[in-house]
Amino acid sequence: MTTLAMPAVSECTVDGCSYNHDGCHAFAITVRDHNGHADCGTFVPLTRKGGLPLAEAQVGACLRADCRHNEELECHADAIRVGPDIDGANCLTYSPR
Repeated sequence: MTTLAMPAVSECTVDGCSYNHDGCHAFAITVRDHNGHADCGTFVPLTRKGGLPLAEAQVGACLRADCRHNEELECHADAIRVGPDIDGANCLTYSPR
């Protein structure tokens, strides 16, 4: 079995996410396709902060099959950036084929 290194979430500027405090502290995020956007499916809008204390968040799955970085629902970008959107958070590294 071959293991891939999952791309890191190099930056998250979404202040309203419970996982974001001095960087993303989720173990892994999912990028999903919601209303034509590459949304962060792990976005949690609570005032309580959560996640792992020393986590370097990674992309666990990408459901945007039309992204040029997506191969078999796995992200192959070197790293991704997540930023705010009107409905939550988006993958800013998303690029259509």
